[in-house]
Amino acid sequence: MGDDNGVNGDLNANLRCQSTGDPQLDKAVHQWLNWDKNRWTRAQVESLVAAGQWDDLRSRLCGRMSFGTAGLRAPMGAGFSRINDLTVIQSTQGLFSYLSRYFADFSSRGVVVGFDTRGQEESGCSSQRLARLTAAVILSRDVPVHLFSTFVPTPYVPYAVKKLGAAAGVMITASHNPKEDNGYKVYWCNGAQISSPHDKEVLQSIEEQLEPWSASCWDEELVESCSLRTDPLTQINSCYMDELTSLCFHRDLNSSCPLKFIHSSFHGVGHVFVQQAFQTFGFAPPIPVPEQKDPDPNFSSVRCPNPEEGESVLELSLLLAEREDARIVLATDPDADRLAVAEKSDGCGWKVFTGNELAALLGWWMFFNWKENHPDPADTQRVYMLATTVSSKILQAFARIEGFHFEETLPGFKWIGNRMHELSKTGNTVIFAFEESIGFLCGSMVSEKDGVSSAAVVAEMAAYLHNKNLSLNQQLHNIYQTYGYHVSKTSYVICNDPPTIQKIFGRIRNFDGEGSYPKTCGGVRIVHVRDVTTGYDSSQADLRSVLPVSRNSQMITFALQNGVVATLRTSGTEPKIKYYTEFCATPGKRSADSDRLVTVDLMFSQVF
Repeated sequence: MGDDNGVNGDLNANLRCQSTGDPQLDKAVHQWLNWDKNRWTRAQVESLVAAGQWDDLRSRLCGRMSFGTAGLRAPMGAGFSRINDLTVIQSTQGLFSYLSRYFADFSSRGVVVGFDTRGQEESGCSSQRLARLTAAVILSRDVPVHLFSTFVPTPYVPYAVKKLGAAAGVMITASHNPKEDNGYKVYWCNGAQISSPHDKEVLQSIEEQLEPWSASCWDEELVESCSLRTDPLTQINSCYMDELTSLCFHRDLNSSCPLKFIHSSFHGVGHVFVQQAFQTFGFAPPIPVPEQKDPDPNFSSVRCPNPEEGESVLELSLLLAEREDARIVLATDPDADRLAVAEKSDGCGWKVFTGNELAALLGWWMFFNWKENHPDPADTQRVYMLATTVSSKILQAFARIEGFHFEETLPGFKWIGNRMHELSKTGNTVIFAFEESIGFLCGSMVSEKDGVSSAAVVAEMAAYLHNKNLSLNQQLHNIYQTYGYHVSKTSYVICNDPPTIQKIFGRIRNFDGEGSYPKTCGGVRIVHVRDVTTGYDSSQADLRSVLPVSRNSQMITFALQNGVVATLRTSGTEPKIKYYTEFCATPGKRSADSDRLVTVDLMFSQVF
């Protein structure tokens, strides 16, 4: 990508551009060309101005990013609404100012900064460069920065925040998003992603700090010359792997396990770290998918870098597993915070587990081992499992029978992470948490989903079950037999037009007249409606949602008379409208009639 990010041409000449006819846009163009020192993104704006591409310029320059379920996330490229050098500098200035006001000891605690393997040549951006600029802004104000010297899994940043006592952490990543995207993920001192009110206060602080403070903010070489910069990689990796042993319950079986495991890191950060995690558990390293083990910002071997898409993106992994006679495939997404798992079924091809199915297995496994090590029933009273509200209720079924506590949160692991912190303060322990989009946390090492630790835990669970002549899929059905079959269906539609999204949800809220939600779905009565966007919940006496109101996103949940629960929501990371449905049978009965879920498809087809 080159190292020359200097000004392209004479600044005054660049400013002598034609008026767009829109004073707001003229001001935004002027500011961009005044402030941006990246020659690629400057050239993008200059080219759009010269071509009179006012709509494109308006979408890039007349809006800003907001914190969603995974921080700031957008395509890379020029514009205040995109991820680039300037917006990362602005975001860091705002974050710095807020942290300075909030923490009296900020100048000694500092900030952790990490990055993944993303990059875009045409905008001169890479996650590494954006991380170095993040560090430069903070170092320019004489505050220490713990900047990882190489790419790391996303969970390493919140882990380092707590381990090092930092005030906050920043991870430059867009996780499983398309290659065009990147992001700016912020963690609070408790190791959880920032949520309200911190996210709103940081955004306001960013708006107050838009002009780069000094030339030092653009000097990424500060990270090499400034004594306040440290590299936490060796310490954090060693501590993480040592602490990972707390999740290893059957090391003696692992070392003699005959199972072979395949691992794909999806061209991201996971290869080295999953290998180390396996060795920590006593396993031989998993066999890597050679085409996908090394970093590649273009994700050249997959149509999209999201293992949640299932068999269609696991093709190379499954082919390698067939050649190697391996029964288990593990795939971490590019920043290694999510995990997909597939298992070879005798005579039936491959079973790719959904996030909900894998959560049933992991939830069972974590509590099974908890009980083995804590035989006193009183200990169970301080045990919790957590899940997001759009995820399967299987953990709730566990809790109802086993006697531990279950809670659900709004979608996004930031809500789980912050709830974990609250529970820990009262002496409680979260032993498992998940979101249906293949995000899992075993134990409470970090306050974030973690594909690295989950991969090792799944391998040990598979080894233990293999020793009992059981497959993962067989054990899943044993779980359903005990706790009730849970049938779920999750899908989405792509929608890049916010007004259309508003129209869809507006129609639902006024389905049978103004202010009236649908009363039936496929002929089945809707008994309750919860709308966390507006704060409405018909199941509550005061009609107010127990979950926090989330006005910046859309989410409506319907409870049907036949036992189906369905939720429609907008994604916090991608231009998708997602829907989630689940039907739960009672324990001991296999009456999980998937036809009941068809009624929900009928209703959603009416609103799309």
